[in-house]
Order: sequence, then C-alpha cells, then structure tokens
Amino acid sequence: MLMGEKVNIRPLQRDDLEWFTEWNNDPEYKGPYEPLENNTLEEIQKWFDSEKKTESWVIADKQGEPMGQIITGPQGDYYWLGYILHPNHRGQGYTTEAVKLLVDHLFSTKNVVRIQAECTPENRASVRVLEKAGFTYEGLKRKAAYIQGVYMDGAIYSILREEWNRKK
Repeated sequence: MLMGEKVNIRPLQRDDLEWFTEWNNDPEYKGPYEPLENNTLEEIQKWFDSEKKTESWVIADKQGEPMGQIITGPQGDYYWLGYILHPNHRGQGYTTEAVKLLVDHLFSTKNVVRIQAECTPENRASVRVLEKAGFTYEGLKRKAAYIQGVYMDGAIYSILREEWNRKK
C-alpha cells in the first residue's frame, strides 16, 4: 500500500471486483471522456485472473473505502498511467495525490526514465491533475480515440525521472 496524506493506493484485489464492475459500468462514473463499454462480473473476474502487463490500483480514502482507480503499465521503454475517480470525490485533490504516489512508486521500483499520460484536452480536470502532479504537456494526437461516438484528440503529458527527482 502506498500512503499519502489524503488517500492511499493499493493493488486491486479480487474482493474489489463487485464495486469495480458496478462503477465501470456506470455512465456517471465514466463521464464523457471514457468509453461506455459494459462488462459482466464474470468478464471482469476473467480479466483479473488473466496474465496482464498492467497494474491496477485502488484509490482509497484513509478509512480504506474505494474512491476510484489508477492503472499503469509498460509501453516500450516508458510507463503510462490513467485514472478515474468517483464523481462524489472529484475536485478535492485526491487524484493528484494518487498520481504523485504512483509516479514516485514507479520511479523508485522500475528502471524507467519517463512516465506518460494522455487525456482529451477538453477534460480540464484531468489536465489539471497532470499539471499539478508535475507532468509537462508534449503535444496533441489528433482524433486519437473514438469515445462515445466522437473522435477526440489526445493531449500527451509526461514526467521524466530527473524532473521528479528535482521536485522531491
């Protein structure tokens, strides 16, 4: 478990899969910037039990209640990450702290020089999370993702190991 001042993050566990499935099938949780694909609990359990290169984490409050999720994985010579927080907890700095915790963990435990994230530029809350976590805007991938019937651009952000070290 990675412990912060406001939140902790811990690996996703089999016991989490019921709420995880419910939330990931909820359009309000997904919001306008995530695909609206639905999965059954059985499909999620099969995914959870499969060999995968990604790491899924739970963003939890200090009492251990889930608030959202964060995922990361290797992509060539760097790591990428993504996140989503339940609407009841947005706008309070929880995601920024969770991203910082995971970035610190990755730079401390993996031989990686760069961590990258991508979001739609219209998702101002996500852009703010990345900027507050120390990520730098690198550029735009035009019409990078087809989400909820619309092609959306992808804004690329990254943080380098030496930048993270300077901020610590």
